[in-house]
Amino acid sequence: MTLSRKPARPGAKKSVSQKLTSKTSKPKPSKPKPLPKPKLKATSDKAPRQPKGLHKRNLHAKGYDFNALVEATPALKPYVRPNPYGNLSIDFADPKAVKLLNLALLRLHYGLNYWDIPEGFLCPPIPGRVDYLHYLADLLAESAPSNKGGKGKVANVTKVPRGERVVVLDIGTGANGIYPLLGSQVYGWRFVASDIDPVSLANVAQIIDNNPPLEGKLSLRQQRDAKQIFTGIITAQDRFDLTLCNPPFHGSLEEASRGSDRKLKNLAANKRAKGHEVAANKPKLNFGGQKAELWCEGGEQAFLSQMISESQAFATQCLWFTSLVSKKENLKPCYRQLERVGAKQVKTLEMAQGNKLTRVLAWTFLTPEQQALWGQYRV
Repeated sequence: MTLSRKPARPGAKKSVSQKLTSKTSKPKPSKPKPLPKPKLKATSDKAPRQPKGLHKRNLHAKGYDFNALVEATPALKPYVRPNPYGNLSIDFADPKAVKLLNLALLRLHYGLNYWDIPEGFLCPPIPGRVDYLHYLADLLAESAPSNKGGKGKVANVTKVPRGERVVVLDIGTGANGIYPLLGSQVYGWRFVASDIDPVSLANVAQIIDNNPPLEGKLSLRQQRDAKQIFTGIITAQDRFDLTLCNPPFHGSLEEASRGSDRKLKNLAANKRAKGHEVAANKPKLNFGGQKAELWCEGGEQAFLSQMISESQAFATQCLWFTSLVSKKENLKPCYRQLERVGAKQVKTLEMAQGNKLTRVLAWTFLTPEQQALWGQYRV
């Protein structure tokens, strides 16, 4: 794979467009050689760093207003205290504090008054989750034609698609349902949220029932086959502008436990560096996460491989398939597989969140012309 880079405009995100190329060898006078199979180029769209690395539309790019959050959710107040720099904060190693912070953020910024998860389930960081949605909104905007009647295929980067015409499939929504909740409130999109765990889906249903703004915007589907991802969820009548997923990134419970321990140690070291006391006997799995949320056989790479393989069967029913990729080394195998299954375009979006670099892998089976038509009639 090779990279072809376009010069970036000042203030615009750097992008590398992916196209199909053909390498031709010089034909011999007697017997010309056949053209080799076109190869798919890797793509990287790197956005300029915003404050703390978050997207320019992210409401949390400048940090948290804890006074306003406490006013929205008074139960958060006992967990808020000044750090050595004089800024208000919480102990991010405390699962109760993190859960109350999420509730306060959803109330203050996203118009949702109720949110809760069962003990032991994944409690997601809202700034990072909403960042994924902002980048996907940009991806949709770039797929839309600049003007419906024009002949040009210039990306319509200034118009982010909003409203119920945009339909998104969330694979593995978990008990928190965070992507559908945020996507419906920020952009007005409709969501289908799937999961293999009935307990998770029941909890998301309870969140929907207790938030009138979500009525009619979210539907839930249970995946009944642990070996399938899209199959059994996408019906013949479905058309999705996006699919999104935060895949299980560990290959076993032991690996997930080691990962949680590393996070705890990093948080403890960070607290000591800031002058905070570190309490003993903190719960190990404080980040929560049941099996389906944190690990699967074969880990992230196996999950991504299965997702790519199944996506081919729904090539014309989805504009963009996407997934987070936590491990950089998993990208190259995905690129090779996407070339084999016939993806027309592949993008890798890099999201900088503090010191953490997260990647979104996006692929489509539609040509640029087909994408423009989809954007004209669907988005």
